[in-house]
Amino acid sequence: MGRDTALTALDPPIRPRGTENRPERLFWTRRASLTARILAVNIIALGLLAGSLFYLDSYRKQLLAERFKLARSEAQITAEALVLFPPAKQRTLMVQVGKEQSLRLRLYNPKGKLVADSFTLAEPSFHLVDPATEPWYQEAARILDRGMDALLGAPDIPAYKEPADTDAESWVELHKAREEMRSHIALRYAPDRTPIISAAAPVGKDGTMLLTTRNAMDITENVRDARQTLVIIVALALAVSIQLSLFLARTIVQPLRALVRAAVRVRLGRERQVEVPRLPERRDEIGMLARAISDMTGALRQRIDAVEHFAADVAHEIKNPLASLRSALDTMGQVNDPELRRQLTSIAMHDVRRIDRLVTEIADASRVDAELSRAIFEPVDLELLIANAIAAREDRGENAGRAIRMERRGAGRAEVSGVPMRLERVIDNLLDNAVSFSPPGDRIEVTVTTREDRVWVMVSDHGPGIPESEREKIFERFHSVRPESEDFGQHSGLGLAIARTIAEAHDGTLSATGRLDGTPGACLVLDLPLLQEEWETHA
Repeated sequence: MGRDTALTALDPPIRPRGTENRPERLFWTRRASLTARILAVNIIALGLLAGSLFYLDSYRKQLLAERFKLARSEAQITAEALVLFPPAKQRTLMVQVGKEQSLRLRLYNPKGKLVADSFTLAEPSFHLVDPATEPWYQEAARILDRGMDALLGAPDIPAYKEPADTDAESWVELHKAREEMRSHIALRYAPDRTPIISAAAPVGKDGTMLLTTRNAMDITENVRDARQTLVIIVALALAVSIQLSLFLARTIVQPLRALVRAAVRVRLGRERQVEVPRLPERRDEIGMLARAISDMTGALRQRIDAVEHFAADVAHEIKNPLASLRSALDTMGQVNDPELRRQLTSIAMHDVRRIDRLVTEIADASRVDAELSRAIFEPVDLELLIANAIAAREDRGENAGRAIRMERRGAGRAEVSGVPMRLERVIDNLLDNAVSFSPPGDRIEVTVTTREDRVWVMVSDHGPGIPESEREKIFERFHSVRPESEDFGQHSGLGLAIARTIAEAHDGTLSATGRLDGTPGACLVLDLPLLQEEWETHA
């Protein structure tokens, strides 16, 4: 079956002999059911999709980074503009910028004292949300935010609180900006966990400082909207995937379970006529499996029935000669007449030979199937094989004065693929049957005909023939209708049954009919496929 090839880096690993057809066992398939595995595969894929929730944190960081740049630019530009205006105009500019940009601007003098606040100069441009006034799902969103931060190991962000002291020292970013004379950014969380971005920038070079504050609620809203959308998509995909997985599992598991239950009942033998579902509506691999198991079960039942019938027939056939043998032996001990004892001894020897013949034929019939299933077929010249079989019978004197003549019809060689010894057994059984029914001194014709891709061997005699109603029965085991001139027990009734078994194992047939010329007699026809040309090429 295999081919000898050179090993390369692309060759699969060599598996131990005898394990080539074994399915590879995966560690995760040893205990989990098929339904659980289908669900797991689909849920794992969705779990990877759900993992994209974590990548939304990078989206949030990107938004914050952009806002930091904007806050720094706004603070620096506003600080540079304030330098150009007197104090009265500075307050007007702070109110205008705060209103247009939704900012809170605070101005500190060189001593760190608050000198102007846009929220006190005019109406506040934004208000911080009180979480207690929001619906429950906003609190759920904040809990999810804290959970994501914990999973990602995000740094703690301080809470935003208005300091009791209004001096600049209450703000870390103002302190750093004053020391370094450059702008600084700080991030805090409002009570509703929306980001508060503060930017401190020096106004001129005398130590005056500007602090801008923005409540970037849109960042949180954008991230939560994206997260919510993704969660909804994943949830819907999960629900659909689970339903489809369960549907797929049911379409696979339910018929498999039905097949398992039927197979178990067949194995236990509790129900003689267990019906294995064939699933004709399925055209997939499961349907193929169901029909294969059904066919296998039917073949198994036929084989079991055949074995049971064969065993019953064997017991019946052996019982008769055993009974005769026992009767002869029991009587022999009570008889003193030498002639009668000789007759009883002859009967006993006849029964022993009959039992021996039966045992031999039964053993041959029992193993012929197994032998042919393992045999290696080879080209066989059927014409030459028949000629040798006829010559061997004449040498052994088995034809009892009947002449056997072979006739060849058709062109080409009568070669078949088979086991020579078994095909010779078929021919010998057919000739033996013809000799038994032919009148003494009569002739038996053997005709070998080739046509197209078949070869026919017809063995014809001039005996009484076979009634049409009996032509199939003669191939049954232990069916024996012998001529009156033949001694009882000379044949077991297995010869033609064995011959048909051998013919069918060679993809042929064996049948009985009348003589083709219409005269009285029987004709047994062996039909075999001719050897194919490609067989000859590779032989």
